[in-house]
Amino acid sequence: MSGTMKTFTMLDIGKTSIIEKPIPTPGANEALVKTTASLICTSDVHTVKGALPVENGRTLGHESVGVIAALGSEVTGFTEGQRVAVNAVTPCFECSYCQRGFTSQCGGLLGGYKYTAQVDGNMAEYFLVPAARANLAPIPDDLADEAAVYACDMLSTGIMGAEHAQISIGDTVVVFAQGAVGLCATIGAKLLGAGRIIAVESIPERIELSRRYGADDIVDFTKGDPVEQIMDLTGGVGADGAIEALGFPQTFEAALACLKAGGTLSNIGYHGENPAPLQLDLPAFGLGMGDKTIRTGLCPGGSERMRRLFTLMSTGKVDPTAMTTHRFAFADVERAFEMMANKEDHIVKPLITY
Repeated sequence: MSGTMKTFTMLDIGKTSIIEKPIPTPGANEALVKTTASLICTSDVHTVKGALPVENGRTLGHESVGVIAALGSEVTGFTEGQRVAVNAVTPCFECSYCQRGFTSQCGGLLGGYKYTAQVDGNMAEYFLVPAARANLAPIPDDLADEAAVYACDMLSTGIMGAEHAQISIGDTVVVFAQGAVGLCATIGAKLLGAGRIIAVESIPERIELSRRYGADDIVDFTKGDPVEQIMDLTGGVGADGAIEALGFPQTFEAALACLKAGGTLSNIGYHGENPAPLQLDLPAFGLGMGDKTIRTGLCPGGSERMRRLFTLMSTGKVDPTAMTTHRFAFADVERAFEMMANKEDHIVKPLITY
């Protein structure tokens, strides 16, 4: 396919624009997708601020769905015009990391995160899908693009946060921050059977969403020390699991401090904007002997992960679309990005349509 397409591109640190680029041609194991909907992620904002080093001129975005426009010669089982989604993480499923079960680390540390970090992202009129047979995920007919696009990152990452927290039936779990990924961690904690979910948040609109998605208690950190509030709520015992979904030293330290002995801290927040080393409070860490686990992770990718998330939505167990607070045409994506960067008008997630 020849011609040019519009792309939302980082020209330099702090500078973005819609520019024209050639429509890419898929290689043998790739697919070309015509984009129908995207979400803007806070990670895109971090990237433009310089927290993630990328080349100038790199197209942004890693949360997009669309229809197949062209298939590489080795890609079977799909047809042109088919509705598909692709995870933010696109593993090869061949390297040692993938074969050992760490597909998001494909090829090395954080190597599964290719869009924007290694190649052009997919906030564009067309985008390529690497290892397409493994990463193309057909969207069920009964699932709208607006819902399906949440499987690309937010649901996959947030639910991973709950999975890594090792939640057992009836556990008490604390989720620090109720942005989109924190809200999805709350969804995941409820799905996994948490008996009590405590959400740490101060913004009224996000508190409302948090309750909608399963939070039982709200801790407002502007009204007192969150760890003290959590300990009061739990009768001084603490939580079985804590999910850090913000990426700030203060929330990481609080997540560790509110855990009971034997608990698990699941970190899904991005700490790239805070270059100072994270501190471990030694008493909270049991002086190194408190049987507390710290687990980190990156959004799990691949079509099977996407299929499972689609099933949760198709059966009515999860409806992420309440997080879509704003809608824009692609021509207005720069305004949407500005709103995300400045957290204007209580924005949670903006949906971009093409």
